[in-house]
Amino acid sequence: MPPLRRAAVLGAGTMGSRIAAQLANAGIPVLLLDIVPPNQPNRNAAAVGGLDNAAKQKPGAFYTPAGAALIQPGNFEDHLGGLRDCQWIIEAVAENLEIKRSLLAKVEAARAPGTILSTNTSGIPLRLIAENFGEELKRHFLGTHFFNPPRYLHLVEVIPGPATAPEILAWVSEFCDVRLGKGVVPCKDTPNFIANRIGSFFGATVHKYTLEDDYTIEEVDALTGSLIGLPNSASYRLMDIVGLDVWGHVTRNLYDAVPTDPWRERFVLPEFMVRMIERGWLGDKRGQGFYQRVGKQKEIHALDRKTLEYRPAQKPRFPAAEAAKNIEDLGERLRTLIAAPDRAGSFLWKLFRDHVVYSASMVPEISGRIVEIDRAMKWGYANKLGPFELWDSLGVPETAKRMEKEGLALPAGVARMLASGATSFYRAADADGRPGNQHFDLLANTYREVEPRRGVTVLANVKRARGVVKQNAGASLIDLGDGVLCVEFHSKMNSIGDDLVAMLHAGLEETSRNFQAMIVANQGENFSVGANLMLVLLAAQEGEWDELNGAIHRFQQANLALKYAPKPVVAAPFGMTLGGGCEIALHAAHVQA
Repeated sequence: MPPLRRAAVLGAGTMGSRIAAQLANAGIPVLLLDIVPPNQPNRNAAAVGGLDNAAKQKPGAFYTPAGAALIQPGNFEDHLGGLRDCQWIIEAVAENLEIKRSLLAKVEAARAPGTILSTNTSGIPLRLIAENFGEELKRHFLGTHFFNPPRYLHLVEVIPGPATAPEILAWVSEFCDVRLGKGVVPCKDTPNFIANRIGSFFGATVHKYTLEDDYTIEEVDALTGSLIGLPNSASYRLMDIVGLDVWGHVTRNLYDAVPTDPWRERFVLPEFMVRMIERGWLGDKRGQGFYQRVGKQKEIHALDRKTLEYRPAQKPRFPAAEAAKNIEDLGERLRTLIAAPDRAGSFLWKLFRDHVVYSASMVPEISGRIVEIDRAMKWGYANKLGPFELWDSLGVPETAKRMEKEGLALPAGVARMLASGATSFYRAADADGRPGNQHFDLLANTYREVEPRRGVTVLANVKRARGVVKQNAGASLIDLGDGVLCVEFHSKMNSIGDDLVAMLHAGLEETSRNFQAMIVANQGENFSVGANLMLVLLAAQEGEWDELNGAIHRFQQANLALKYAPKPVVAAPFGMTLGGGCEIALHAAHVQA
C-alpha cells in the first residue's frame, strides 16, 4: 500500500468529527463531509459544526488547536469528487442500513480504484452494507469500529468484510496501531462485534439485578465504578453520558440480531427505561436522565426508578464495600467483595458470575480466543480487567464450584479446561529471563502463547521474568535488555520523595557502569503527580526547615545529574506529569511522550 497522503471521513457527527480529529492528530489531512442542511446559507454548515464541536470537546479531541487546520469541511453533494485524492475513506453516518447503502453507492462511483473504504458501524453486519458493491470495492472494504472518544479510548475493532483482501486488513491494522495509537482487535462480522456484545450484556445484567434485588440508582453506581476496576462513571451515570436513546437503540438491535442467543431476553429494555425514553429523559444532552442538577447550586438529584421522580442523591452505605476499597490489590479486593454476605457482595457476585459465563459462552462465536475478548473490554470500556482476567482474579475453580452449586451450567470449554487440570485462563511462561505469557485455548483445550505486541514492553512481565536490579519503596531499577535500564516509579500516585530521588541516583550510577542508556518510565495511572506535598506540609508544620531545604537540594541535584548524565536518559511521561514529575522529564536528554 502507498503512504496515506489524505483521508476522508463521511459524517461529521460525534464519531465522525472525532475520528477526523484523531487522523489530523497523526498529521493526516482529512476531507470531512456531511449533508447539505436545509435553510443554511453555508452548504458545509453540518461539517463545519461537527468540526467546531470536536474543537470544543472536553476532554479535547485535538492534540493542539492547530490540528483542526488539517481538516477540510465539505458536503456530500458538492465534494464527493475530492474522494479521488483520498487513499482511505471512513464512513461514520447514522446507524441506518439504507442511509449507508445510498451514500456508499455514490462513493463507489466517485472513489479511485484501490481506495480503502471502511465503515464505523457498531452493529450493522458488513455483509449487508457490502451487498451491492462491485468486486473491486469488496476487496477494499472492511469495518473499523472506533470507540468514543477515539483520542482517549484505545480500542479499534477491525472487521473483515465478505471479501476483504488480507493485505488491506494488515495495512489498516498496522496504520491504526502505529500512526493512530490504537489497540487493534480483530473481530468477526457478528452482531455488535466483541466489545459492544459483551458490554451490552454487562449493562443489561446490571439492570436485571437492579430490579430483581431492589437497588437504587446510586447504590448500583457506588458498586460498579472504581471499586471494581471500572471507570468512575460506573453504570447509570455512564448511560447519562452516552444517552439512553443510544442504549435503547443498541439493545433493541442486538435483541433482533441474536435470535439463537440463550441469554437473549437479557437485552429487553426495562419498563422504567422505556418510560424515560418516552419522556425524553435521555441523559446529559437533555439535562436529565438517571441524574439531574437542580437549582442555582446545581445539586445532584437521582431518579427513583419506581416513581420516576427525582430526589436528592443519597450516599449508599455498604460496610463490606467501605472496608474493601482500602485493599490496594484489585484481585484481592474483588475476592473480598464477592465473599461478603451483604447486599454489596450479593449484587457483585451475580454480576460477575453472569458476565464471565456469558463471555466464555461467546467463544468461538465472536472470537476464537479469549485474548481478543479481554483486550476489547479493557481498551474499549476502560475496564481494568477483561472478563477472563477477572475470572482468574476471582479464582476459577472456586467460583466454578459456587456456580455449579447454584445450578448454573459452566460453558463446555471451561468445563473441559477444569477437567484437564488447568486452573486459570492465563499463566506465565517465562524462559531464560525472557517474559512470556500463555492463554488457554478453549477450543483446543490447551495453553498457547500470547504473542508479544510489537513495540510494547510490560514492566510487570519483565520484573517477573528477570527480577529487579535494585529497589526501594518508591522505585525500582529494571534491566529491559538491549543495554537499557529503566527507573520505574511505584510510590503512591508516583509522588516524589527521598526514596524515588535516591533511586534516580542509583539508576544513573548503575547505567554508567553496566548499561548503554536509561529510561525513566512506569505503567501506573499517571507518570507522576509531583512532590509528595503531604511530607512537605508535615515538615513545614514541624518547622524542619533544614530537612526540607535538604530534600529540595537533593531533588535539584538529581535533576542536574539526569541532565548531565554521560549516557542518554530518556523520559517517557504520560497522563498527569506535574511539578517535579515535569522537571524530571524536562531534564532528560529526550522525551518520548
